[in-house]
Amino acid sequence: MSTHSNINRIRERERLVAQIEREGIRSPAVLDALRQVPREAFVPAELHEAAYYDSALPIGHEQTISQPFVVALMAATLELKSTDRVLEIGTGSGYAAAVLAAIAKEVYTVERHRELAETARERLRTLGFANVHVLHADGTRGWPEHAPYQAITVAAGGPDVPQPLRDQLAIGGRLVIPVGRKPSQQQLIRVRKIAEDDYRQENLGEVRFVPLVGAAGWDGEERVR
Repeated sequence: MSTHSNINRIRERERLVAQIEREGIRSPAVLDALRQVPREAFVPAELHEAAYYDSALPIGHEQTISQPFVVALMAATLELKSTDRVLEIGTGSGYAAAVLAAIAKEVYTVERHRELAETARERLRTLGFANVHVLHADGTRGWPEHAPYQAITVAAGGPDVPQPLRDQLAIGGRLVIPVGRKPSQQQLIRVRKIAEDDYRQENLGEVRFVPLVGAAGWDGEERVR
């Protein structure tokens, strides 16, 4: 990329961050992370010109890179600290994982599509995000080997909060997930783990995500019909 093009991308990124801040995201850590991560590196080449639109974009396998405002909202609602270990369900392109990694200590991210997982792993490595670890697996089962997590974020909508994710949340931790009894009707839910079997749940408003597929999601044994 030429120096001129690079400067233009940085300007576009700053403009997008300013727009997201005007729309209500006030966390300095989240805004700084958005400034650090080059979104154009996470979208197909033919969509580079649209990288800094505040919209979701297709990345293949009927998946999308989330709208930047939604990535910022999810990160802000996690109330991340620099010492946190984060679990992300739904790696996709790896963009949200990179944003989380610019704030938290470690990010463990799970993707059910092998090709997306492998591409994201290589992309994140190339960009220098050494604190992001990618697993190809059923995200509804979490990644128990590295639990407990101070924060868990789910980039797909399920019928309920998967129990494995509740179990892998540290006491004092926060879990943010879209939930709805129909895939087309979702509410963004934040769960706080107060004690071993004590959770507090907040409804943060309507959202629209791709379905959460897996053993504790829409296509698994716990699917709500």
